[in-house]
Amino acid sequence: MGIVNIDDALHDQLRRACKISGRSINAQAAYWIRIGMMGELAPEQSYSEITARALREAMESKAAESLTTPSVVAGAVP
Repeated sequence: MGIVNIDDALHDQLRRACKISGRSINAQAAYWIRIGMMGELAPEQSYSEITARALREAMESKAAESLTTPSVVAGAVP
């Protein structure tokens, strides 16, 4: 992970957006980067379509993760 330099105006926009979205500044920046990248890769899609696709991919990833993560049963002895 590295440091990304952005100008003060964009940083102020990030700070305002993260208060509305409930994300940290870093999470908001990562979200904008991810959505922007998806938009560049599929310019024919609208913002709504891109965010719906991102949500689907996140849910699929979470479901796949839960299938590979062993569950722990309280009180179980290995």
